[in-house]
Amino acid sequence: MPTSSTSLDLAGRALLITGASSGLGAHLSRAAATRGAAVALAARRTDRMRDLVDAIADQGGKAVAVAMDVADEASITAGFDAAEAAIGPITSVLANAGLNIPGPALDLTAADYDSIMSVNLRGVFLTAREGARRMITNGSKDKGDGRIVLVGSVGSHRVLPGLMAYSTSKAGVLMMGKSLAREWANRGINVNVVMPGWIKTELNSEWLESPAGQRLIDSFPRKRVMAPEDLEAVTFYLLSDACRAITGGGFELDDGQSI
Repeated sequence: MPTSSTSLDLAGRALLITGASSGLGAHLSRAAATRGAAVALAARRTDRMRDLVDAIADQGGKAVAVAMDVADEASITAGFDAAEAAIGPITSVLANAGLNIPGPALDLTAADYDSIMSVNLRGVFLTAREGARRMITNGSKDKGDGRIVLVGSVGSHRVLPGLMAYSTSKAGVLMMGKSLAREWANRGINVNVVMPGWIKTELNSEWLESPAGQRLIDSFPRKRVMAPEDLEAVTFYLLSDACRAITGGGFELDDGQSI
């Protein structure tokens, strides 16, 4: 199991992470707090994040849970308001919330397709836009301290069978990140996209251990899945002060799964 051995410093950063109630969002929230960030954990239900907030506090970190539904523009605004009231002006955003409804394209309903796009594409845009607006208001143009990272997927650039809508949305996230980076480059905001491969979490562990999941793993060059820790170094670098001259990038963090 990989360890968190890098020493990227997030001290002084006020970081908002969407989709923070479980999986990668929960892991990265805890890890960011250990690196000095004040973290706003954003998800639809704050009750699912109480234990995580307490755990971060017990380790000497600072975190707050805020209600946010990324499919609802008003909810995003209210969530940022609550976050900034608790931890100060947001300087870093990790747009991590996502939705997947697997199945053949012929069986995918219009409602399910719209749901995926509402969260994975529209929600990512609304989250990034709200973060950028606040960064600009708080002087990012002069300070150059705005950091936004969008979470794509190996599906951003590779066909994932049975995941047409999900892959389409994640391909859009990659181009969105590049477009926003270009538009906000002179506003002191860096926008980048990380594209994780298959990572074992509590949400998919049972399937990955099934015969079908094992066949997928056997198709990878290294015949393994990743751990959440594998995302930390690059993701936190892109959210930190150190990432001064990197914007518009798409970073494949997939352990070679896409080659």
